[in-house]
Amino acid sequence: MNTTPNAEAPGAQFAPGAHHSVLLSETIAGLEPRPGQCCVDCTLGAGGHSAALLQRLGPGGHLVGLDVDPQAIAAARARLAPLAAANNVKLDIIQANFTRLEEIPFLRGLNAPQPHAILADLGASSMQFDTPERGFSFRFDQPLDMRMDPASPLTAADILREYSEEHLADVLFQLGEEHRARRIARAIVEQRQARPLLTTGQLEGLVRRVLRVRGHRRLHPATKTFQALRLEVNHELESLSALLAAAPELLAPGGTLAIITFHSLEDRLVKHRYKALAATGRFHLTVKFVRPGAEELRTNPRSRSAKLRVLRKQ
Repeated sequence: MNTTPNAEAPGAQFAPGAHHSVLLSETIAGLEPRPGQCCVDCTLGAGGHSAALLQRLGPGGHLVGLDVDPQAIAAARARLAPLAAANNVKLDIIQANFTRLEEIPFLRGLNAPQPHAILADLGASSMQFDTPERGFSFRFDQPLDMRMDPASPLTAADILREYSEEHLADVLFQLGEEHRARRIARAIVEQRQARPLLTTGQLEGLVRRVLRVRGHRRLHPATKTFQALRLEVNHELESLSALLAAAPELLAPGGTLAIITFHSLEDRLVKHRYKALAATGRFHLTVKFVRPGAEELRTNPRSRSAKLRVLRKQ
């Protein structure tokens, strides 16, 4: 799904609809899709990785694509359906969280065989960052939403309005790795006594004032706060843990699990789980990890923090 990291590139401008699939060639090389196989893309997004998979699975292959975002589902279906037909690949696109990965073939009657490849490209997508009303980005002054699934009950504004100062500080420190979390949480609580924070611009301005940041910085001062809120709203680390528990066992013998992460919290979970599985002798790591090359960093600065790790089942 993800075509951007969790932090926005300061000063960079991206045209809506200009989406770049991160580590595309490296991911496809790691998954090694072949004609007739079944592959699962857990994070469809704009469908970039799935489009490349479809071109390698035909004839007779099967691609199952998942996403919680209905806008992503619609965009991916429009892009991928013609490719699937042209390559004689069965295509199933489902609006669902990948935490339910092991249930989906049975619940939906897909008759899908064991997958030979499972892909997860984590975090928010460029479509989400670049759609102002979704509230993911501090580049636009819009309502604080940040939900990947618009049907989810909790928004970022709800968190800022309802969480205690201590709870807010814990979220900012643990999920944003923001070392000034207590100062920011205290300011949020003081501010909401007069007027609740409802927009991205209000929150960005508060963080900038609290941290007393002036001039240009490599990392925008609000980046860690926005990351923490998004992870909390969408339960992203809990979802990743569920995926790491289920996906390896679903793979066919010789199958691969490729996960692209964008910050240290995600990558740490993936690295430790992969190492634990490799220690059993039933899996092995194909590479330590892969980072974007110089050309990708030049054309897509948002890929700068991406890491790809690939695990193969024996």
